[in-house]
Amino acid sequence: MLTLFTFLAFALQAAIFPPIDELEHTKDSLKTVKERIADKKAVLVDVRELVEWNDGHIEGAVHLPWRDLQDKLDEKVLREKLPKDTIVYTHCMVGFRALKAGKIIAKYGYDVRPLKPGYKELLEAGFKNEKK
Repeated sequence: MLTLFTFLAFALQAAIFPPIDELEHTKDSLKTVKERIADKKAVLVDVRELVEWNDGHIEGAVHLPWRDLQDKLDEKVLREKLPKDTIVYTHCMVGFRALKAGKIIAKYGYDVRPLKPGYKELLEAGFKNEKK
């Protein structure tokens, strides 16, 4: 009986969180992404480098540069910046770093959904720009 329970637990986990190596760009529409962020059901994570961030970024986004994620990820900082109970949408300029960063963040148990659309497409979809 324990074996059946264990099997069902792993099956449920796989249905909710895909294996990290199989993480793909989300199929969620940008409208859905925007609504979830507005409802505090999701957070947008910008994984572009600091110079790109300083040129402009999406209002309310969390900045976790790709280089920092791959070189020196501090789990404590990650937990402080990203609420565990929300969807994490990662984005960059064209989707490549968003996918790679998503794989790293997913290892910590987050529901990560990398975006294929980049920064410019998010602006075109009505996300607000914030420039520091």
